[in-house]
Amino acid sequence: MSEALTSFQEYLKKMNYYRRVISLLDWDMYTQTPRKGYEGMADAFSYFSTEYFTLATSRELEDLLDKLSRQEEFDQLSPVMSYTVRTMKRDMERDKRIPKDFFTALVDAQSASRQAWQDAKQAADFSLFAPHLEKMIEMTAKKCAYTDPGREVYEVLLDQYEEGMDSATIDRIFEELKEGLLPLVSQILAAPQPDSDRFRGPHNCNAQKEVQDLLLRYIGFSHDAGVTGESEHPFTMGFSNGDVRITNHFREDDAISAMFSAIHEGGHAIFEQNVSPDCQGTPAEDCCYMGIHESQSRFYENILGRNKNFWIPVYPKIQKLLPAFQDITLEDFYQEINHVQNSFIRTDADEVTYCLHIILRYEIEKAIFRDHVPVSGLPALWNQKMQEYLHITPSNDAEGILQDMHWSAGDFGYFPSYLLGSIYDGMFLNALEEELGSVDKLLANGEILSITRWLKENIHQYGSLRLPKEVIASVCHKELSAKPLLDYFRKKYTEVYHL
Repeated sequence: MSEALTSFQEYLKKMNYYRRVISLLDWDMYTQTPRKGYEGMADAFSYFSTEYFTLATSRELEDLLDKLSRQEEFDQLSPVMSYTVRTMKRDMERDKRIPKDFFTALVDAQSASRQAWQDAKQAADFSLFAPHLEKMIEMTAKKCAYTDPGREVYEVLLDQYEEGMDSATIDRIFEELKEGLLPLVSQILAAPQPDSDRFRGPHNCNAQKEVQDLLLRYIGFSHDAGVTGESEHPFTMGFSNGDVRITNHFREDDAISAMFSAIHEGGHAIFEQNVSPDCQGTPAEDCCYMGIHESQSRFYENILGRNKNFWIPVYPKIQKLLPAFQDITLEDFYQEINHVQNSFIRTDADEVTYCLHIILRYEIEKAIFRDHVPVSGLPALWNQKMQEYLHITPSNDAEGILQDMHWSAGDFGYFPSYLLGSIYDGMFLNALEEELGSVDKLLANGEILSITRWLKENIHQYGSLRLPKEVIASVCHKELSAKPLLDYFRKKYTEVYHL
């Protein structure tokens, strides 16, 4: 091992120590920091984030990367280390253009914005959040101008969350999906609907947590390498493949919502837990392509979790934990978890109309950064698009524009990755069944872990080593298309609703 590589690995180790501290502070602020303690934790978060940024843009690191990029050194590197050097050198070139004082100000603004969003959501009052959102939009655009001068802001943001993806591709594939979905949704809504009232609570929240643990174990989440917590908005945070944390939000009136949040976040966590140990301590260990990451959470949540056969081995156990479900048959439960309806909350939406929720957000993000729609006009634009796509209008901001946390942290460009993930899933389902046979049979026989193993071997273990287009090419051997997802929707819901 060369001297430069040894020094670089020691430097990476130091960076990872800082990253763990930052992640711990972030986890704590989202899950349990009391209101009066939030400012102090936010100050610590800002300090360590700035120190990490200093490490990531230092002259020492730049020199090490330059040495390791020389042909004679680079050719000796392992695939993981060559990816690490190439990726960090690219990021260094971008990030070193960001002034340190601006970076610190951005981190501070994000912390304040997240707290303001929580307050605004609880009060259902957009005006409490509006000035923070305005600042997030302004600072996000300014950051892009530093990192990618001359590039259009929204293209930079899309590429940040799904490298290699652009708005022209997303426009094409989302339009293809929208053209197929809107008539299908109309057909479904015209059919007889299940009675959702019988599923309303009360459902004991502690019992719901037991259901969560049952479902997580069932799909392959390792409690030896992960923990669960609670937050206003469910999320997953990976520290390493041996420490992956997820949160959920429990409501007494709706046990199904927490079940599917558990399965969704469990899908993210299983991905993180299954990344190859060779990637640990490098940028490859945390898949930074959010469309691919969301494809895994949504594969578990929808392709598997909304399949009736998924529940055959576990539904009786859930009935014991949640007494209100003891008089509800598996068939009735299946109808309810696939109940297609125009609803306000994205995270509670069925898998069909969910696509429209994402298209709505994508179009609003384009309006923000390309049409420069003022923040004051965003609630009205949101409501207008809700009416256009879902034929409903939110009664307040909490069930409208304030429902998601993403924009409070400046995560513009993230939302399209959810729908890209679903589109990937239609393709992954076809590839999986070509190799393993019918998913229905595997699930009915309780062989879900064979599916988890297939996902690990084909997707999870590689972390960030393969670009999204490379994952699709390797696993599916086809070009990206929304057709498999539309075919899946048409086949499934024709049967569910007897269309």
